[in-house]
Amino acid sequence: MPSFKIRLAYDGTDFVGWQRQASGTSIQGLLEDILRELDHRDLAVTGAGRTDAGVHALGQVASLTLDRTISEIALVRLLNARLPGDVRALSAEAVSPTFHARFDSRAKKYRYRIWNQDVISPFERRYAWHVTGGLDAAEMAMGARLLEGRHDFAAFQAAGSEVHTTERQVLSSRVVTEAPGLVLYEITGRGFLRHMVRNIVGTLVEIGRGRHSADWMGGVLAGRNRADAGPTAPARGLFLVGVDYGDERQELEAKACRTALTACTITSSNEK
Repeated sequence: MPSFKIRLAYDGTDFVGWQRQASGTSIQGLLEDILRELDHRDLAVTGAGRTDAGVHALGQVASLTLDRTISEIALVRLLNARLPGDVRALSAEAVSPTFHARFDSRAKKYRYRIWNQDVISPFERRYAWHVTGGLDAAEMAMGARLLEGRHDFAAFQAAGSEVHTTERQVLSSRVVTEAPGLVLYEITGRGFLRHMVRNIVGTLVEIGRGRHSADWMGGVLAGRNRADAGPTAPARGLFLVGVDYGDERQELEAKACRTALTACTITSSNEK
């Protein structure tokens, strides 16, 4: 029974998210339906990050075990022959049957794209939050840095979430301006609460608009009250960039995806 680690990229616009739902098309559901035809049985595909509806991925990772023997190259080809064009299997790697895409991950990296110009290109509207009016990216960057380390992120958790603890460790939290009018927020952490990244981005935009200073971020964090933080940023600007398992020297971001983003100016529920 061969087991595989599959790396995936997808445009999440038209999907209900990673996780199979009672209605609507999910990334997990697509994969399981295709592999059921291959293996002639029901099987589970586990994702490293359960991205929400509308959230994209440059480097999602999934794990699965098959009854049928198949090569890594043949598995990628089979999946891409049956998947819709907005979902691609980028690679497949044979792994131990004990490998678990979610529980074995050591860190995940997310990127959020903010388009800060009066007019947004029609080729960007599916992949960025269009925020008009000037944003102070330097002040946002100072606020973002206050999130690094191990903290209680209850203030940035979606209402109604049920988790054992709201403490999470953030390894890196940065705001950068990649091009005129394009503000990026990048965060790498051990794990994430539901809507945590999008709620952080909404709070950072409040700082960027001058409604609060960067220090306000520290007060929101310490207060642990969702009502004190900013609004939830739209899903369309969020990308799961990559997942680190501690067994690769490569960057979290795949070179191929990064090159594609440079060429196209397009960068990659429960955010866990």
